[in-house]
Amino acid sequence: MESVTKLSAEKAVVIFTASNDCPMSYTVTSLFSGLGVCAAVHELDKEPRGRDMERDLARRLGRSSPIPAVFIGGKLVGSTDRIMSLHLGGKLVPMLKAAGAIWL
Repeated sequence: MESVTKLSAEKAVVIFTASNDCPMSYTVTSLFSGLGVCAAVHELDKEPRGRDMERDLARRLGRSSPIPAVFIGGKLVGSTDRIMSLHLGGKLVPMLKAAGAIWL
């Protein structure tokens, strides 16, 4: 969907979440914040076409619950499990550096 594609390219890191008390969304946004990343966060339940974007993300991720969905450098990386796996494996920070999201 054009909306997701357009929004995902607005910053080095873009996170699609929900504004409710989703612990996974909180975990992912907190991780990026702790790494010094200033991510663009879009709460789909507050977006005018949020339901359509959520369906598009679900299709892209191949799962019924696509929240949170993380884009780095305009590319869909995945949800919480993928982000945490990359972080624990030491691969997330190099990705963030390559995308220009962090410098150190």
